[in-house]
Amino acid sequence: MLWTVLLALLLLLLLQTQLSVCLRELRSGGSSSTAYSSSSTSSSTSSSSSYNATMQRLPGAIIIGVRKGGTRALLEMLNLHPDVEVAKAEVHFFNVEEHYRRGLAWYQAQMPFTLRGQLTVEKTPGYFAAPQVPLRIWDMNPAMRLLLIVRDPAERLVSDYTQVLHNRLTRHKPYQPLEELLLHNGHINPGYKALQRSLYYQHLARWLEVFPREQIHVVDGDALIRDPFPELRKAERFLNLPPRISPNNFYYNTTKGFYCLLSAGHDKCLDESKGRPHAPLSTQAFKKLCRYFRKPNKLFFDMVGRSFSWC
Repeated sequence: MLWTVLLALLLLLLLQTQLSVCLRELRSGGSSSTAYSSSSTSSSTSSSSSYNATMQRLPGAIIIGVRKGGTRALLEMLNLHPDVEVAKAEVHFFNVEEHYRRGLAWYQAQMPFTLRGQLTVEKTPGYFAAPQVPLRIWDMNPAMRLLLIVRDPAERLVSDYTQVLHNRLTRHKPYQPLEELLLHNGHINPGYKALQRSLYYQHLARWLEVFPREQIHVVDGDALIRDPFPELRKAERFLNLPPRISPNNFYYNTTKGFYCLLSAGHDKCLDESKGRPHAPLSTQAFKKLCRYFRKPNKLFFDMVGRSFSWC
């Protein structure tokens, strides 16, 4: 009888031991499975987050000029594209020594946050006429895509003067009449800076010493104002962007006298400085200006392989 009781107790102890082992294995397996699942989810989330993360990137395209040629309009219109993000302010990195000494990290920090696959675009119209800029951009990225928007150089000069005049008057500072700056003893003054900025062929020649012609896309600024969509479609193709901008993104504002932008149900017009009335210039002086630009314009047309309807 005693042996029977002892045998039963022994069997009970063996069963308890086996049960404990099974329970530990179950807990261990569940914990391992949970850890794997958590690790897998975390890894997946991290991968997705990494792909969708925004960061500041160096530009893949730069609008280099010309000043008062329509660079702001071009930038805002390109920004309609979902794959484009633009630097809101002119950075002046390559043409201002104080900025350039700060290095590419500083330049990159001025750029917008973008998703992978989006194109960052910067515009500083002062780049076009600055001799040191082409090589500096090349050193950063030899494959950089460059956009140059041009308009009638005589009209551009008057617009240039008008902006400077407005800025001077705002600060209550005097400024000479345009005709006094433009003419000297009845002849065109070649030393006038606004005139020099309109000699497109001289500046483009420096860029073509560094960049191949196919990396510089010339936008017709006068055509962009008259009918934006065709010029934007050409720019999309140059930038290797899928066609996403449509004629429905533009409407003509009769009050302002130029096209405004439509995107996602919201409209946007350029600020009040755009379309500002030009400073006065006599018809005779304007005709002299047009005659002065005929040869420089022809040289520019030959360089870009197309002509424009300028005075």
